[in-house]
Amino acid sequence: MKDLYVARTHVEQGRDGVVRSDDGQLDVRLAFPAALGGSGQGTNPEQLFAAGFSACFASAVRFAAGQKKLDAGAVTVDTEVTLFVREDGRYGLRADFAVKAPGLSTDDVDAVIAEAKRICAYTNATAGHVETRFLVSSSD
Repeated sequence: MKDLYVARTHVEQGRDGVVRSDDGQLDVRLAFPAALGGSGQGTNPEQLFAAGFSACFASAVRFAAGQKKLDAGAVTVDTEVTLFVREDGRYGLRADFAVKAPGLSTDDVDAVIAEAKRICAYTNATAGHVETRFLVSSSD
């Protein structure tokens, strides 16, 4: 194993607090969503998770396409992360992705997405723990 990068954050007060990165690039207020009875006056862990997962997966699509000597075009990923309660009372997450890779043909998109799923750090980290569903479209 070879470490490539270490992200460091500091959180105060959990979901109703603040989160800051050690380099100062991230400094945001956290708040429970209004849908959960909170103020909604800040971001929340599910939004941050969706942003990170989406960014990582979009990069993985572009990388996988490049490995196959293809240009995926302007890859976009729209993500919904759902927080839910399991029957046994544990909390869980589900992530739904709408991936657009307009530079890829229908023939190429499945292979590129499969490779992106294989190499993406988030799909590897969440495998078996977060239900993920992908809706993918190409130029065709």
